[in-house]
Amino acid sequence: MICFIGFTGCNTSKDPSGWSAEEVDNWFNKQEWLNGWNVRPDASINKKELAVSYFKNRERWDKAFAFLKDNDLKTLEAKRYDIDGDNLFATISEYVTKNEEDAKFEAHRRYIDIQYVITGAEQMSISPKSEIKEVLEPYDATKDIEFMTVNQTNSYEATPDKFFIFFPSDIHRPSVKIGENQPVRKVVIKVRIE
Repeated sequence: MICFIGFTGCNTSKDPSGWSAEEVDNWFNKQEWLNGWNVRPDASINKKELAVSYFKNRERWDKAFAFLKDNDLKTLEAKRYDIDGDNLFATISEYVTKNEEDAKFEAHRRYIDIQYVITGAEQMSISPKSEIKEVLEPYDATKDIEFMTVNQTNSYEATPDKFFIFFPSDIHRPSVKIGENQPVRKVVIKVRIE
């Protein structure tokens, strides 16, 4: 029995696509993948998709979380930071949150987003691609973005105590006000998919 517990407690397979839900949860909850960054992942994150992507491109993910941990995100200049060229980069931005009707749902195909509100708060809405209602702007490969409306969505508060990860299967609408419009400082890290 001890051997069985020991075996199932550690993930010997580096291909999480075959892991059970329990194995994925164990890996996710250990949070070693955060590389020492002490911010909580939001419950909306697709754990299995993260595990699969992490093990395919571990070096990129490790560099992404090292950037978040090793920099004073409150004082970095608002601009793009190349971590690994176009494979991995971060953008710090400052803006005022939008009214719901002024924000669009978006999706990406070549990059995964790590989104973290450094200061302020905003609403993040997330929907699966199966909920697309209408395409507002078709996919632009140069900008890796498309805009759409959705049938149903789940909304979450994005605050400095947690971060979000959006995969190509996640349609998301960031930057929406919670209560009153307010200034927000945010970092978005783009992790290229191979």
